[in-house]
Amino acid sequence: MSFLRSERNAAAILLVAAALGLILANTGFGTALLEVNAAHIGFPSIKLDLTVEHWTSDGLLAVFFFIVAVELKHELVAGSLNSPAKALLPAIAALGGVIVPAGVYLLFNIGSPYADGWPIPTATDIAFALGVLAIFGRALPAKVRVFLLALAVLDDLVAILIIAVFFTTSLNVPALIGAAVCVAVFGGLSWMLGAGKREGASGALTHRGVRFAIAVVMVLIALLTWDLTYQSGVHATIAGVALGLVMSANPASASAHALQPWSNAIVLPLFAFSAALVAIPSVGISELSPAFWGILVALPVGKLIGITVAGWLGSRFVGRRAPKSSVLSLPDLVMIGGLGGIGFTVSLLMNELAFKGVNEVIDEGTLAVLLGSAVSIVVASLLVSARSAAYRRERAAVAAVNDRGDDVGAAAGAGGGDRDRSAGSSVEGGGSERSVDAELDSEPAASPFAD
Repeated sequence: MSFLRSERNAAAILLVAAALGLILANTGFGTALLEVNAAHIGFPSIKLDLTVEHWTSDGLLAVFFFIVAVELKHELVAGSLNSPAKALLPAIAALGGVIVPAGVYLLFNIGSPYADGWPIPTATDIAFALGVLAIFGRALPAKVRVFLLALAVLDDLVAILIIAVFFTTSLNVPALIGAAVCVAVFGGLSWMLGAGKREGASGALTHRGVRFAIAVVMVLIALLTWDLTYQSGVHATIAGVALGLVMSANPASASAHALQPWSNAIVLPLFAFSAALVAIPSVGISELSPAFWGILVALPVGKLIGITVAGWLGSRFVGRRAPKSSVLSLPDLVMIGGLGGIGFTVSLLMNELAFKGVNEVIDEGTLAVLLGSAVSIVVASLLVSARSAAYRRERAAVAAVNDRGDDVGAAAGAGGGDRDRSAGSSVEGGGSERSVDAELDSEPAASPFAD
């Protein structure tokens, strides 16, 4: 399972799945695959009737959002966002990474019927971004990864709010209330599950059979929460977010840890494969919609500019209030901005939601997300590699300086022994000669940093 938990491997699997979907969709298998993707699987008794594509994006993807919510809660409570000072600079950078790409998109779509697609380029794929960082940035300091993680988590929070607010259809209030009750019960049961494992715990909650029964009930309540959220008109993935946020810390951490390999190996690749099943349109470049160009430019360019400029301004004007661990240099911010342009998973989901029912534009939007993310992957890989090499050279230079310092210290120690012997000779000779110690004291000390 460690192979599937690796950020590098998860990013590689996701990329292969998306590329495979796009390639197969444009071969002889394309028609059959598109028909399977559009096939309906329904449960009339509970009023559920979704296509295979929507079972993937609305159902399976809720697992991914559950894991994201658990990570978000951990960062807010005990991680890199557990104080306003720590969260300040990543939050400013994340805000710039939302506003600027949305503005770039709207520049291409002012007055067009596709303006509702502005949220698409605002998302960052946290798994993919961390994967690129892990592959090409092994020499980077830990604070770079912490900053990227904090920024991506906040970016996901914004994406969750956008999905909940802007992509909610006609609201079914009773179903929404039912979902909220289920979430509250789920949180209470998770507290009971966590209480049974606390130090010094006793009673029924410590028995394995009772804990297993609670876990089974929680799974059933989670499924009911998902169904009621879907019926309410709120996007069903929000159910995963809500459950992840209310779950008690220890059971949540254990659940996310257990689910992560399955999310990396099945959930995200299936979604990427399904979303990338797009027949490349046989149209000229001039016939592509403004939505295509808006997404294609906003993801790699808008994200890089937005994160870099906002992060730099934040460091310049409020950086003194933030801990040093969250203050990055301008080159590092440029690198983070490049990574932020990898939209992928959440951008693909928003593309489907924004252009729901307009299949031609959904296809063009999907291609734009894939191409924009691909450009960002290439740019980010080059930037991360360059910064990693710079840090490697910096460490080598510091190590060389330290080695020279050690050599100078050793030489000084050896000279000290000779000086002691010379001083003794001077005393024996009546002090007619000046001691070597005095001669050395009159000379400036050699700097260990001198070449």
